[in-house]
Amino acid sequence: MFPSIHRHGIRQLRSGWADGPAYITQCPIQTGQSYVYNYTVVGQRGTLFWHAHISWLRASLYGPLIILPKLNVPYPFTKPYKEVPIIFGEWFNTDPEAIIAQATQTGGGPNVSDAYTFNGLPGPLYNCSAEDVFKLKVKPGKTYLLRLINAALNDELFFSIANHTLTVVEADAIYVKPFDT
Repeated sequence: MFPSIHRHGIRQLRSGWADGPAYITQCPIQTGQSYVYNYTVVGQRGTLFWHAHISWLRASLYGPLIILPKLNVPYPFTKPYKEVPIIFGEWFNTDPEAIIAQATQTGGGPNVSDAYTFNGLPGPLYNCSAEDVFKLKVKPGKTYLLRLINAALNDELFFSIANHTLTVVEADAIYVKPFDT
């Protein structure tokens, strides 16, 4: 059985029955079968993400969902030099399904992940990541649109760049009045 796919944050008009949560709005995709998601996005532009939707399998199956403005429609802010999705995730050395099963059985909270990841790679503070870390080379004086996505299961993660001010221009596929942080 393959999990269904949920598009996190998409307002699905007239297709909520195919929203992705397995055993809630649709059945999981059966082994050897396929399923085509057909939906229309109206009035949303920006950064969202998709993920598997059976229990904690979403810990390992996710990706960015970027809705660009219509052709020849500019951003409501200065066009960036480059756009970079950065997905925050988690790495477990144990089967995530076993972790949630243990938490359900004991009534306690689930164990935390063994590492956090940037675009699927662990940060530089873990033993396994001396070489394989996410790096973004930037050009001085250029503006980058970082499309930040938190795909972690149960964690609020915070992001900053040392000695830099970030300007927030969008949240959950809705442009906002830009503000610095």
